[in-house]
Amino acid sequence: MARGWESKSVEEQQSESLQKTLSQDEKDRLTRVNAEKMRTIQALKLNRARIREQLERSANDRYKDLLGRELEHLEQQLKKLES
Repeated sequence: MARGWESKSVEEQQSESLQKTLSQDEKDRLTRVNAEKMRTIQALKLNRARIREQLERSANDRYKDLLGRELEHLEQQLKKLES
């Protein structure tokens, strides 16, 4: 009878260990997703800074219009990702 209780305890410990491992895998996946999101946001911010600089330096109205539309598009993408 003691062996029966012992084996149940071992089974419970193994299942708990497995659940902890699965939880850690899920945490790792979420961390990777968050890291990817942060990289995307950083890239969009860098592009936004580059476009703003080009807007300041440009003398061509048509090019400024194009850059303005691109800047608006980047702002919309950033707003979606940051919310």
